[in-house]
Amino acid sequence: MKKFLLILVALFFFSFNSTQVLTDNKLYEKIDLFGEVIEKIKDEYVDEVNQSEMMDSAINGLLQSLDPYSAYMTPDLFKEMQTDTQGEFGGLGIEIGMESGLVKVIAPIDDTPAAKAGIKAGDYIVKIGNEQVQGKSLMEAVKLMRGPVGTSIDLTIRRKNIKKPIIFKIKRKIIEIQSVNSEILGKNKNLGYIRLKSFNENSDKQLLKIVKDFEKNLDIKGYILDLRNNPGGLLTKAINITDYFLDDGEIVSTKGRKAAETRKFFARKGDETDGKPLIVLINNGSASASEIFAGALKDHKRAIILGESSYGKGSVQSVIPLRNGGGMRLTISKYYLPSGSSISEVGVTPDIIVEEKGNDFKINSEKDNQLNYALKLFNS
Repeated sequence: MKKFLLILVALFFFSFNSTQVLTDNKLYEKIDLFGEVIEKIKDEYVDEVNQSEMMDSAINGLLQSLDPYSAYMTPDLFKEMQTDTQGEFGGLGIEIGMESGLVKVIAPIDDTPAAKAGIKAGDYIVKIGNEQVQGKSLMEAVKLMRGPVGTSIDLTIRRKNIKKPIIFKIKRKIIEIQSVNSEILGKNKNLGYIRLKSFNENSDKQLLKIVKDFEKNLDIKGYILDLRNNPGGLLTKAINITDYFLDDGEIVSTKGRKAAETRKFFARKGDETDGKPLIVLINNGSASASEIFAGALKDHKRAIILGESSYGKGSVQSVIPLRNGGGMRLTISKYYLPSGSSISEVGVTPDIIVEEKGNDFKINSEKDNQLNYALKLFNS
């Protein structure tokens, strides 16, 4: 154990330059205290502990103390995570985050087991199978939810305005992320409806093809872009897609500690829809990249934003590989809308607030009162 502590202390030292280490006595004291705690656990804790798992938890605790979005991934979790932005992964189909130590559903992904079972944005997951979730890291919760395809897991959730917990039995499956789909809506079949479920590697190309096909082959009067329950994704794709609907101007800026992370992104000349009317639908499950898109179009008065306030995730994470084959997700910058405002913990407020109604509410169905409201605006 002493050898282990020496290695650990050395790692801490190499994380800082020599001047910092020599002048920061408090850092010495904290490192010494950390080693003392480990020794006490080893000698006096009621059960034997797995030292590797204990250190994983310590590293993860360090990262999660920074913000809800920074986290450590063991080599196994890091390998699983690689599939998340590449179009296919196994699981339930839920994007989750941490809030005050609790696992919160940011959004269920359309047409996945979680969405079909009735999981909603804003639900708190309190139990996964027989495992209590409180006290676990975000990545530990992800690992518990994943498993062999075809097996089932019980999720116990707490939902706003419902006193008793709700249990959902959900069968795991391969989740194929089809990030964009579309159809023609409206009484005169002249409204382009585009459902954007995530911002992954292919989203911008898929959406641009849809818009070009609409513009070339149909007499489109306007567009409805549906970003409800879209948890975000790749920043570059959000910038590209926003650019399609702007003729010029700033899209978003990022500000970080390093010069490379402080940047401004601007639209290129040319609106792919020639300025046709646009309504953007958002809700509490619209996060991150979705908020960049909705916020930029709102600031430029390019679109009417309709629905409910978005999630409020105004930071950018970088996934950093580590030498052990694992990785960490670290917040490296915050982003700001063209107006200079941040949406962190606030979200984008719609121009027209229309709350989801009814227990049988379903996106893009007859019971979708938010979409129905948007259609009425075009027909008025």
